[in-house]
Amino acid sequence: MTGGLRLRPLRPDDEDAALTAHAALAREGFDFLLDYIPGEPWEAYIGRLRDQSRGLNLAPERVPTTFLVATDDGLIVGRVAVRHELNAYLAAYRGHIGYGVSPEHRRRGHATGMLRQALIVARSLGVDSIMMTCDDDNPASARVIENNGGVLHSVVEEPGSSVPLRRYWIH
Repeated sequence: MTGGLRLRPLRPDDEDAALTAHAALAREGFDFLLDYIPGEPWEAYIGRLRDQSRGLNLAPERVPTTFLVATDDGLIVGRVAVRHELNAYLAAYRGHIGYGVSPEHRRRGHATGMLRQALIVARSLGVDSIMMTCDDDNPASARVIENNGGVLHSVVEEPGSSVPLRRYWIH
């Protein structure tokens, strides 16, 4: 990390970089852009994200979520999703914060910095006890969570998944 890491909402001029990151992480089975519909006008997508952060027009299984990209010296390096509350599924298997770093920007401290900043966002939304998860076979993500104060609570099996999930709390 070069010191310029910051979280911010997507902007109209982010389309190409965000779609590139989305394609790179899709190869790993990870959605960089939440609920993105290929071919959707970019401005409409940004508007949907803005609505989701305000709790507007949510699908029944969704909760209000603030989606932010992480930039380092102006380049999009990752993203975070901060869920304002948890439904039963999120409480069991996903938690309050999800994050991802584009493959070409990994191993530079971005994930740790992104989570540190996402915790500030979560607390500003009134979430004081933050639940997070990571795959049991992802020691890098476990270290990121632990380096940000995460305390392992349990390891659970998610239905339909072959990899157990580590559940952490950050207070």
